[in-house]
Amino acid sequence: MTSTSAAATRLLLRARTGGPKDDRGPKLLEHVLGWTLVVLIAVFVTRAGLM
Repeated sequence: MTSTSAAATRLLLRARTGGPKDDRGPKLLEHVLGWTLVVLIAVFVTRAGLM
């Protein structure tokens, strides 16, 4: 392996693609906001009489 290909390999291994490992936000807040949205949608749907 040449030094150029070794450097390219190291760069590719360190490149972040935005996958699940990049999630650095607070998970609890995300879950609470998600469930709040679900409840709000359910309230609007039942008030509209669609369910």
